[in-house]
Formats: sequence, C-alpha cells, structure tokens
Amino acid sequence: MTDDLKSRLHSRALAEGFSAMRVTTPDAIPLAAERLAAFVAQGRHGQMGWMAERMAWRGDPTALWPQARSVIMLAESYAPEENPLPLLELRDRGVISVYAQGKDYHDLVKRRLKRLGRWLIDQAECEIKVFVDTAPVMEKPLAQAAGLGWQGKHTNVLSRDLGNWFFLGAIFTTLELPPDTPEVSHCGSCTACLTICPTGAFPAPYQLDARRCISYLTIEHSGPVDEDLRGLMGNRIYGCDDCLAVCPWNKFAKAARDIGYAPRHGAPPLAELAGLDDATFRARFAGSPVKRIGRGRFVRNVLYAIGNSGDAALREVAQGLCGDADSTVADAARWAVARL
Repeated sequence: MTDDLKSRLHSRALAEGFSAMRVTTPDAIPLAAERLAAFVAQGRHGQMGWMAERMAWRGDPTALWPQARSVIMLAESYAPEENPLPLLELRDRGVISVYAQGKDYHDLVKRRLKRLGRWLIDQAECEIKVFVDTAPVMEKPLAQAAGLGWQGKHTNVLSRDLGNWFFLGAIFTTLELPPDTPEVSHCGSCTACLTICPTGAFPAPYQLDARRCISYLTIEHSGPVDEDLRGLMGNRIYGCDDCLAVCPWNKFAKAARDIGYAPRHGAPPLAELAGLDDATFRARFAGSPVKRIGRGRFVRNVLYAIGNSGDAALREVAQGLCGDADSTVADAARWAVARL
C-alpha cells in the first residue's frame, strides 16, 4: 500500500511542478548535528545567530517534530536560460542572484508543497508539516539522505539530473513511506566551484566560511563589510552565483517550469539603484526576496559595486550619499568616492 501511495505521490509531485521527489526518515542525518556544531564553534556562521540558538532542532529533525515518520524532499528548478557570469563584466550595473530575479521562492514553493500535502492527507490518514527555508530544518543533508542529490564541494546540493539550480522543500509526515537510497558525491576531482570563489570562502572542499561568502555579506551581514572584502565583491549587489554557475553538472539542468521565476530585474544600472529611498526600494522589489534586506543594506551593496566599477562618472552618485541618514550607507558612499 505504501509503495503504491509513494508512486502516486511522486507522480502528483511532478504534476504540481516539482522537478524531483525522494523520501527519507527524520533520523537519517545523525552526523548533521556534529557538523553544524563545528561550523558554529569556528564562528563560520557570522551574524546568523539563529543557527546557534536553534541548533538542537536544526541538527536533529526528530526533535523538531517527534511524531514525524517520513520526510518527503522535493526539488524545484529555477535554472536560468543563460549563464549569469558574463553579467559580472557590466561594471556599471548591479548583479542580483538568479534565484532572486523573480518572485519570492518561499511563496511559490510553499504553495506547491501545501497543495501536495493536502493531496497526501486526502489519500491517507496522516498529519503533515511543510518547510521552505524558514524553519530550523537542514534541507541539504536531508536531500542527500533522500537521494535527491549531494552536497557538493561548494556545500550546495547538486544532482546528476538537475545540476544545482533548484530550490528544496520538505514535507514532514506521520505517514511511514519507503525511504530512498542516499546519494553519494559525484564531484570527483573537480574544484571549479572552489577556485572561482572571489573571496576564498571555502577553507576546504565541502566547507564554507560564511563570513567570506558574498551571498552572506550582501544578504545576512548587517553593518559595514570589512574593507578587505569590499573590493572583491565586484558588482554583486544581492547574492552570488559564481560557484553554482561554474558547476559542470549544470549541463543537465532542467528549465524552470514556473513563470514566477522569470527574471524581472535584469542587471539594473547602479546609478539608478543608488537613488532608491525606502518607499521606492519597497515598491521596486515588492514580492521579491530582495525586499527583505531593506533599503539600507541594499544601497550599501550598490555603493560597494560603484566603488568597484572604475567608472568616474559614478563618483558624483556616491558623493551624494556621503551624508545619508543610514550610517552604513554613508560609510559605503565615502569608501566608493575614495576608490573612484
């Protein structure tokens, strides 16, 4: 019965728009807590204090919801039509990570998860909880345990069938479903993702120091960024795709099926973005993941990009923000003026 239900669940998941589905158990990642504890002990989580505060739940899914018997892991492709790396050469424009180019994936994936979860409840008497990167769930180790993919040397999940341009979602359920075989690494001797990193954020293969990661610095880090890192950020103003974009497994990437992931922002001019006040920032990025970092942090990133542009015409733009009410923005503006 459960084998048949799992087969039908898989078909339903693909019909809902997911790219892949696999199943594991909540106790399938016993080493995750140990690895997370080491990561936090070394301070590599930076300002992400929530990792330390909720470490017990994050490292042990059985503690998050003891009634859960199965974890259904799902992948949803957001693969871009073109490689985003050439955008880094447009020094007078800002580069926003591919995943944040469209609508907020939290909303899109969660709606799909809830529809799939309701279908499952209708088929079998069970309870469910759905998670999309907003709860203390270690989706990446669970995805590998479920056989959905493996954590590559860049610590992101990649797949032989999907590359690494996909989101993860999880459905915890009280229903016992047959688990799939865990995946193993297929990175081989490739180190492309490690060598391309502009800031050297990988101390070793399969390890990340978030404090040097541009995605962390532009999104999670509040206040001024260390000056020795600002010059390495280039024109990346929200996230960084370098280690993802260079992965050779992307030749198997599946095109995004949801039109919501279609790019809305492109590579906008830095001069235009620097002029955003709080209201215009919120209006421009309504419904986008970018909105959550706020105008101050975003314009800070834009000013670092202006400082790295080498474009003397942008010096006046930065000069106009040297007296900004946000001290971090003002600091970034002064740095950009000095660089130019």
